[in-house]
Amino acid sequence: MLSTLHPPRSLSSRFPRYISSLPVTLCTLTAQSPPSQILSIRHALLSRHVTATQLAESYLSRLRLTEPHLRSFLHLSDAVSQQASRIDELIAGNEQVGPLAGVLVAVKDNICTADMPSTGGSRVLEGYRPPFDATAVRKIKELGGIVVGKTNLDEFGMGSTTEGSAFQVTANPWDVSRVPGGSSGGSAAAVSARQCVVSLGSDTGGSVRQPASFCGVVGLKPTYGRVSRYGLMAYASSLDVIGCFGSSIADTGILLHAISGHDRLDATSSKREVPDFASQFASTDFLESKPLKGLRVGLIRETLDDGVDSGVISAIRGAALHLEDLGCSVSEISLPSFSLGLPAYYILAASESSSNLSRYDGVRYGNQVTAGELTSLYGDSRSKGFGPEVKRRILTGTYALSAGYYDAYYKRAQQVRTIIRKSFKAALDENDILISPAAPSAAYKIGEKKDDPLAMYAGDIMTVNVNLAGLPALVLPCGFVEGGVAGLPVGLQMIGAAFDEEKLLKVGHIFEQTLQNCRFVPPLIEDDSAW
Repeated sequence: MLSTLHPPRSLSSRFPRYISSLPVTLCTLTAQSPPSQILSIRHALLSRHVTATQLAESYLSRLRLTEPHLRSFLHLSDAVSQQASRIDELIAGNEQVGPLAGVLVAVKDNICTADMPSTGGSRVLEGYRPPFDATAVRKIKELGGIVVGKTNLDEFGMGSTTEGSAFQVTANPWDVSRVPGGSSGGSAAAVSARQCVVSLGSDTGGSVRQPASFCGVVGLKPTYGRVSRYGLMAYASSLDVIGCFGSSIADTGILLHAISGHDRLDATSSKREVPDFASQFASTDFLESKPLKGLRVGLIRETLDDGVDSGVISAIRGAALHLEDLGCSVSEISLPSFSLGLPAYYILAASESSSNLSRYDGVRYGNQVTAGELTSLYGDSRSKGFGPEVKRRILTGTYALSAGYYDAYYKRAQQVRTIIRKSFKAALDENDILISPAAPSAAYKIGEKKDDPLAMYAGDIMTVNVNLAGLPALVLPCGFVEGGVAGLPVGLQMIGAAFDEEKLLKVGHIFEQTLQNCRFVPPLIEDDSAW
């Protein structure tokens, strides 16, 4: 039940069949697909094969073993065992338990929890305990899920490496000298190292999808409005969404279903009916030889241009071949507006953050610094509470919104956003899904880009357009590149039409189940069964 640290397996055993000098197509189904840990846990609990207490202790033991190497968590719950015991009592009494009963869930620390600190990774909120749970957290608890702790992040979600946390730097389970991505790096690393079953993150410009690619897990950014933002600390309100991490498509889809739906506390949440995502998860036993026959897939040409690592391009082209073997019609498409997304995003996100973070002044919100007069109190509280990246984005946003510059920057960025939305709509009218890399490279070394913010921003080129367009996107591991001690995972991004997460999950599940010779379990742990 408990994994241990061990020497890595050989590099060659971790590469999918198509990662070679000449890609080899995949057309044979494999039974080595990632199981749903959530469904397995439920079956084991209800059949009395294991107790929730035993299950929780197994995860906590693994967490204690790996956390000194990874530093995924900022806070750990002291109520895990108590909640697990309560679930055991309900099952012993033949009472109903929720579909997430006994499932350990990690929550990014910019998502509010009433029973643990919620700092947003910032000193300005150090020690803050919200009086309420975010809607997504409340729904998880109501369905029996156990929140194991709060995960590390770049301060207020502003960063792509998790090095921007005010408290600690999280390491990548595939190579602890490398970043896990960001800003939801702690949540991705926790799932990758099987410290929890699933986790919540937030995605403003790729903060779920890029860490999922770096850590070799599944990451899902829902359509804007699919999940309530109530209780999510605002960074850029028109872009922020709460997303999901899992070690399989099935687990990620089950978690999304649990947290989706309209919320009267969030006026931007959609009233659309939430489909049963789990109905899309067919077993390989029932798949046809071409289970995705007729599906139109557009490979975005601009995502394979200069600046993207050759190994990443090879992995994505291999994934496209695999989709063709599954019956898809794959064609390269051009989105000429794609390159405009990055500058537009950083103007809009910085502008909104300038407004949203004005509340942390030491009076309304945030820790207060003693000062002789009010102006100094404001200035000192913010200068000592915020880190350098947050200050940089606040200053950038304030400048873009200032008189004389508003039209030249903010207004023009909004116009570009409209162009991007239209270009994606046109592409998705002609294709069922679009695909691209999730990041231009695999995980890079800790400290490599910390002092070069422009290089870090450039890494978001693959993901920011999706947020600007408000679309859903799924990232799942599709191969490896050379690096680390056992190779580094590469993520394939699938983009769908608004509120069409169901299709993304169906395609992703079939792709995942039929991908051969890949085992996305980091060398830090021995097995991929978390209990």
